[in-house]
Amino acid sequence: MFKKIFLFAFFFLLTLSPATLRAKEILVDDFSTSISPSGTPVSWKEVHFPRIKNHTQYKVIGGGNRYLRAYSMASASGLYKKVDIDLKEFPLLKWRWRVENIVETGEAGKKEADDFAARLYVTFSFDKENASFINRVKRAALNAVYGDEAPGEAIVYIWANKLPAGDSIKNPYAEESIMLAVKSGPAGVGRWFDEERNVYKDYKKLFGREPTSVKAIFIMTDTDNTGERSTAYYDDIRFSED
Repeated sequence: MFKKIFLFAFFFLLTLSPATLRAKEILVDDFSTSISPSGTPVSWKEVHFPRIKNHTQYKVIGGGNRYLRAYSMASASGLYKKVDIDLKEFPLLKWRWRVENIVETGEAGKKEADDFAARLYVTFSFDKENASFINRVKRAALNAVYGDEAPGEAIVYIWANKLPAGDSIKNPYAEESIMLAVKSGPAGVGRWFDEERNVYKDYKKLFGREPTSVKAIFIMTDTDNTGERSTAYYDDIRFSED
């Protein structure tokens, strides 16, 4: 009897499509486990930038539901986590965030004002075939420092200061990174928001071609250019099917 039940279950599974069998979503992090002694999530690595001495403070906080707090005081640094996401299978990026304030004098597109209360980067593997000569030269320099792990293009989902929600602009420090305003201005400050973006569609619209695989998720709250102070919170980052 048990053998018959087992065989029935086995052949039933074989009839299911791959879409039915595979996971419906991929969790990047909900910040509920694996916290380091300093309070940062152990599966994320901190990134410091040359000539920026003050670093943003990242710490997992909360009771029943934990989340990541980012506090910046005239500082900049980020956290990143490696992933391997095929956007044709899992095109939707979902996350929750909250900011306590916007960066009043920040402005997208200007190096001297390139500060935001909250940024969520999606970085892609380097697309050599479509890269410009300048970007290939830059890539060679990056490989010398970081090896083949250095990312290529990036979509940066931001809580903008002045850029209207839905608008996009190139990062003034890196033309291969395009910032897209998901939220803008002080409306909603202090409240949690659940966000969802179709990264596959966003990439095709912003870069005009098929995306490569997603290599990492990068979080940053920064106020080094403006000298202001800002606090943001991030939670429940995941990719899912459409």
